[in-house]
Amino acid sequence: MGDSALKVGALLEGDFWPEPLRLLTHEQLGSRIRIKAVGTKTERFYSHILSASDLAHVSATTETGRDFGGRGEAFFLAMEAHRIRYAQQFDPLLAVNVSQVDPLPHQIEAVYHYILPNPRIRFLLADDPGAGKTIMTGLLLKELKYRGLVQRTLIVVPGHLKDQWRREMKERFGETFTVVDRSVMDASWGRNIWQENAQIVTSMDFAKQDDVLASLGEAHWDLVVVDEAHKMAAYRYGEKTTRTGRYRLGELLSRKSNFLLFLTATPHRGDPENFHLFLELLQPGFFANPEQLREAVQNADNPLFLRRLKEDLKDFEGRLLFPPRRVATKTYQLNDQEKRLYNAVTEYVEKSYNKALVADKRNVAFALLILQRRLASSVRAVRRSLERRRERLEELLRLGSWLAERGTVDEDMLEDVPEAERLRHEEELLERLTAAETREELQAEIATLDDLIRLAREAERYEIETKLNELRNVMEAEHIRQTGEKLLIFTESRETLEYLKEKLTDWGYTVVALHGGLNLEARIRTEHEFREQAQVMVSTEAGGEGINLQFCSLMVNYDIPWNPNRLEQRMGRIHRYGQQKEVHIYNLVAADTREGKVLTALFHKLEQVQTALGSDRVFDVIGEVIPGRSLKELIVEAITNRRTLEDIIAEIEALPDQEAVDRARKAALEGLATRHIDLQRVLGEDRRARENRLVPEYIERFFERACHFLNIHLERRRDGLWRLPNVPYEIHHVSQEFKDRFGEVFRKYGKLAFDKQTARRQEAEFVAPGHPLLEALLDRLLSGCAEDVRRGAVFADPDGRMDGWLFFLEGEICDGANQVAGKRIFVIYHPIQGALTSVHPSILWDLKPAQLPSEIGTIPDENEALAFAIEKVLESYRAELLEERQRRAAIKRKYGLRSLEQMIVESDAKLIDYETRRAKGDNLPDMEVLNEQRRREELEGRKRALEEAIRRETSLLPSTPKVLGVARVTPQPAANGAMRSDAQIEAIGMQVAMAYEREHGRVPEDVSTQNLGYDIRSRTPPTEEKQAESVRYIEVKARATTGAIVLTPNEWLMAQRLGNDYWLYVVEHAASQPRLHTIQNPAARLQPEEQAEIVRYVVKNWQEASDEDR
Repeated sequence: MGDSALKVGALLEGDFWPEPLRLLTHEQLGSRIRIKAVGTKTERFYSHILSASDLAHVSATTETGRDFGGRGEAFFLAMEAHRIRYAQQFDPLLAVNVSQVDPLPHQIEAVYHYILPNPRIRFLLADDPGAGKTIMTGLLLKELKYRGLVQRTLIVVPGHLKDQWRREMKERFGETFTVVDRSVMDASWGRNIWQENAQIVTSMDFAKQDDVLASLGEAHWDLVVVDEAHKMAAYRYGEKTTRTGRYRLGELLSRKSNFLLFLTATPHRGDPENFHLFLELLQPGFFANPEQLREAVQNADNPLFLRRLKEDLKDFEGRLLFPPRRVATKTYQLNDQEKRLYNAVTEYVEKSYNKALVADKRNVAFALLILQRRLASSVRAVRRSLERRRERLEELLRLGSWLAERGTVDEDMLEDVPEAERLRHEEELLERLTAAETREELQAEIATLDDLIRLAREAERYEIETKLNELRNVMEAEHIRQTGEKLLIFTESRETLEYLKEKLTDWGYTVVALHGGLNLEARIRTEHEFREQAQVMVSTEAGGEGINLQFCSLMVNYDIPWNPNRLEQRMGRIHRYGQQKEVHIYNLVAADTREGKVLTALFHKLEQVQTALGSDRVFDVIGEVIPGRSLKELIVEAITNRRTLEDIIAEIEALPDQEAVDRARKAALEGLATRHIDLQRVLGEDRRARENRLVPEYIERFFERACHFLNIHLERRRDGLWRLPNVPYEIHHVSQEFKDRFGEVFRKYGKLAFDKQTARRQEAEFVAPGHPLLEALLDRLLSGCAEDVRRGAVFADPDGRMDGWLFFLEGEICDGANQVAGKRIFVIYHPIQGALTSVHPSILWDLKPAQLPSEIGTIPDENEALAFAIEKVLESYRAELLEERQRRAAIKRKYGLRSLEQMIVESDAKLIDYETRRAKGDNLPDMEVLNEQRRREELEGRKRALEEAIRRETSLLPSTPKVLGVARVTPQPAANGAMRSDAQIEAIGMQVAMAYEREHGRVPEDVSTQNLGYDIRSRTPPTEEKQAESVRYIEVKARATTGAIVLTPNEWLMAQRLGNDYWLYVVEHAASQPRLHTIQNPAARLQPEEQAEIVRYVVKNWQEASDEDR
């Protein structure tokens, strides 16, 4: 190529660049040429200097030389590929419709109204347990990924939830995540595992470790999600702030992420200062005090935080999601043998525990409390623990040494590790640690263990423990043998689980057991068996984590965990969305044991609070009802006799009911909850999604046409699904970047479905935007059809109305930070005669690829289309975006800037006070004054940064629209009378249909010019009986006399989608005596003849399906 071929706007291609370039400018520099250009794929700017020999290896073409000789089908598929890549433009609930979930109103509202509109997402989602925060996270992830805003995602969770998160992201959203733990990290020595994987799930307590934190700090994330985020806690005591290791992890994640989402059902826990420090991780300095946060919630403009209470959550019909929950305490008395065993073990624990504390052996003390919990669980559990402890201590005695205490137990970490690991660690502590300091003391302890084991075996000879008998009483009172009602039993001990399974099986029940030692597949299998076959499930704590058992409404806590959170989590397994019955929960408590007396007093207090509160909410915040004390502390004090039982029980009973009610409400953050869910708005968006989405009809038809075009063998199965026996190499061979974003493309697919309900019902692969197979097909079409798009193509309009050019454009609005605020694809119709108009991007479905005519006409200047697009389309889009940006900017000014200004005033006051005190002779440390001066400077810096961010976020400008392609449209001569379009007759038909709708009390809207697949959207306003409005989608066909009618592909696809809401109105004899015929759900009642040569559906016998006046 010579330099004479260089023209502004030309496309340059060569081995010097990874993509075609559009030339912006060129100039001579001596014997060389300097070019400035922009990449057509990435829009990256290029500036290079080329010699004459370099130019010889560059080809240049000018797009202005379109000859419209491209293949029409190739052009159609490429433009549809672009439209699918812009699926979120047409579907306001895209992630909902391409995922295997059926979200509820509050979930849609949270994602689409509160979180997604934020330019920079930093958000705390704090809905009550069971509200579906995992679903909301998945929806947000899908939306952000399809917008191209997120590629790298990190999900940080408690250790025992890693597999649950990975499973749900894969099954519900088709997103593959890699679990990173110590073994994975050790296996990738010398590499940074965080940078190698694009989607990772890891545990909070693994990530907070120093070496892990260091490597994690080298990676940056587009989106970070933290589940149970309230565990990243910091505490302020006066001027001092203590940051936990988890909080430091939160600080790192905040710095290393673009978008940050915190999830928790318990964000506050009654400590406002702790909550303020927690919110600082999201947006430092945004709320100076709790009053501002409460004001933001009351004004419904809180930019950082959303909490909804379970009593406010409803379905689309306005019904409450959560049925009532009844919690009852069933007490029993130990028999004589059990009592002797209990007293002896408790005395042993009490003496050894207190001795260990005196010797500062805290790990020994912790291990002994494990033994006490085994005692409260079952005789078998304590007997086996005692036997293992004796065996290990005897071994240590034979060796002549016993293990010294090593380190301190991190009890918080133990709460979050997988159950199997936690039990292994607890048993190791219980077996190897002793308070004995001499050989004689160790021998005496072993002798004591022998006595305790003897007592346990004597108690076991009675076969039926008193507690087991109480369980049978509950089962008989609930008549589960007669009704077949399912029962879930929770226990803390694996030995107790085995014991209960044996006894219940002996009683004739079908029983399954679930515990943390089962792998993911086994857990899923056990859950399925409980749903379909077994009547009783016995589960340990972590066995129940991540499983949803809302088909069961009866639960027994065979033993009571000392951590109230565990009790709340147990209840949440069955008291969640989807539960149809009133839930009954029984707590079994031995009334004549030390811990039993504490628990009995606590549950009695909770019942009083529940009555005063008028809600069972108290059982979600048990740990907050007792002021300043944890349940575990009270139980330990009772067991170790460090306080009298009378004092402990008196403390619980002395708490006034109203104070307990206030504590429960405060812990539940009722004052900061958003109580109203805008159901009408959610229903409106659901309706718009139904009207405009591409799945399943358009995607399925597109997929068929694409496979036919590419000669890919696609088979229809007998069950209606599709089969792809061989995926071509050029489609399944994808880059690592593609795999990171969408996943792997397989070599064959046996069961494909394009409707998510069908896919779910028949366990097929659900193909929708974002699916790897579809996305690889889009890439193949966009690259393989590029030449046809560059040349342009010709289409014929079977209706004979269109004669001109279609400009397919991509428009973009950017803000002052050069971030994309919004992108859209649109089509401008430039007729040979008449004004330019905007038409629906689906227009090509109703046109037929045609041969290049002998006379194509003068191609209009594309700048006319660009100017029209900017003024009529992009400007209104910019105004729409700017309105939302300005609303959110006002919120940032109202709370963010105001908070920072208040903190600056407070800092000024503090500095003035320091100067005053120094003037009076006070000896203030220089560091204290210097720290406050630095804090004030930091606050000023934050304020300036926020002011600049607000200015840039509200400074929106359109970019020059990109021309994706241009098509020539010619009128096709009508093949028969049914095909001829008569504007006057059609106008009469519309008038008749509109009048008919008004007469029947509906509100019709004429949308016939928008090419939506129907002509009238007719609403029936909501009534007291029916809160949601109903909509008729009406396609009007008018005939001068009578005869066959014709439907376009768009109209037929919409008829199939909208079903009973789609109506065909046929007006015959429109020229003389118009008569209206109505046909509801024509897709089910008509059998049109598809005529490929005119891309239309011809209906001849429509009169047979006509309804009476409806």
